[in-house]
Amino acid sequence: MSNNSRRDFIKKIGIGTAALSVGNSVFGGTASGFSAKSYRNIIGANDRINIATIGVNSRGNSMGGTIAKQKNTQIVTVCDVDSRAIPKAINTIVKAGQTTPPKSEKDLRKVLEDKSVDAIYTATPDHWHAPLTIMACQAGKHVYVEKPLSHNPREGEIAVAAARKYNRIVQMGAQRRSAPTLTKGIQLLHEGIIGRVYMAKTWYTNTRKETFLKPANVPDWLDYDLWQGPAPRVNYKDGLIHYNWHWFWNWGTGEALNNGTHEVDVARWGLGVDFPTRVSSSGGRYHFNDDWETPDTQVVTIDYPGKVTLLWENRSCNGRKVEGQERGIIFYGEKGSLDTGDDAYKIYDLQGKLIQDVTPKSGGESLEGRNTASPSLGMDSLHMADFLDAIRNNRRPNCDVELGYKSCVAMQLGNISWRVGRDLKIDPKNGHIVGDKEAQKLWGRSYEKGWEPKI
Repeated sequence: MSNNSRRDFIKKIGIGTAALSVGNSVFGGTASGFSAKSYRNIIGANDRINIATIGVNSRGNSMGGTIAKQKNTQIVTVCDVDSRAIPKAINTIVKAGQTTPPKSEKDLRKVLEDKSVDAIYTATPDHWHAPLTIMACQAGKHVYVEKPLSHNPREGEIAVAAARKYNRIVQMGAQRRSAPTLTKGIQLLHEGIIGRVYMAKTWYTNTRKETFLKPANVPDWLDYDLWQGPAPRVNYKDGLIHYNWHWFWNWGTGEALNNGTHEVDVARWGLGVDFPTRVSSSGGRYHFNDDWETPDTQVVTIDYPGKVTLLWENRSCNGRKVEGQERGIIFYGEKGSLDTGDDAYKIYDLQGKLIQDVTPKSGGESLEGRNTASPSLGMDSLHMADFLDAIRNNRRPNCDVELGYKSCVAMQLGNISWRVGRDLKIDPKNGHIVGDKEAQKLWGRSYEKGWEPKI
């Protein structure tokens, strides 16, 4: 392992690597208070926040423009292992109105060493999300991490523990948590507008094409070793980068976490549930006979305490809409149902008669459900603003790391159920798998030597 390993990085910034025991205490109560020394480092309400964006090819490029438009905020560094992405990202930031162009960096570890950086935004591949979040918290940075929070449940637990131990603000990119009209709809659910809510149906559709990977030389614009980072090494293949890694378990989490996280997070929010009691999943790679490892057709059923069920349906390669929507959520209750998918909601009675149709006064912004760069620029801006406000006021953000973890675990358990081919019994106190050694092995993963996430 080179001296640029994660272990060397941790030593360089002077933080121990002893593993922290993660138990139920991680998920209860509030974060411990800041020390007097820490208080001196808290960003004041009127101070500028310096942000570094890491992973700026598509989603990260779009969010760079969104961040640059935030009040009293500056992107000081853009970072990517793809040298082609950096000038595009800088141009987007400047076009958005930032007068001082950010500097560029290939290695995210150097970004974390920069004491002028207050927070990071990351849209790296899934296998980087939790390890980078953990490293950033250790380095004293606040983190906005795109969904999913983690590649597997175990590293998600560690990310929660890191945020709490180092008193960092960590926001997961579940933008609907900051949508004001939807928030009102969820509040009405909790107040009983459709009675006891006992089921939520969620879905995602698309028309993705077949994928074949071909052995090839690593292109000169890419640092493939650093792109792999914590993941065990696999020879480079053409067609993997920048998007199709989603469909391979070494780096991705399939459609369940790529898109399902969004709808399932809203469903879990509306249902008011934490960890399930049982998870089952069926489906497969049905539409094409190609190199995909993850399902393109999948149904995940998640049972929660109190006779509550959450259902997620995915059709990656058949774009027929459900209820006229590419993606969405329906809550079913004793007195009716509530439909949503963006910053709006509709309420129906038990016979399906529309009772309320609520959209923002401005008319709102239509959600582009299959847009990989930004389904909604408006919700992106609101969610980023919430993150920055949380930093300035030392509070939990709308999709705090713990909330993001619980939503990701639901879908990760769905993937584990699919991979072992059977239902899983779950401990509702902490989300852990009960009585299934084969499935329990998939709670975590193996890492490239020296990159194991620890705090």
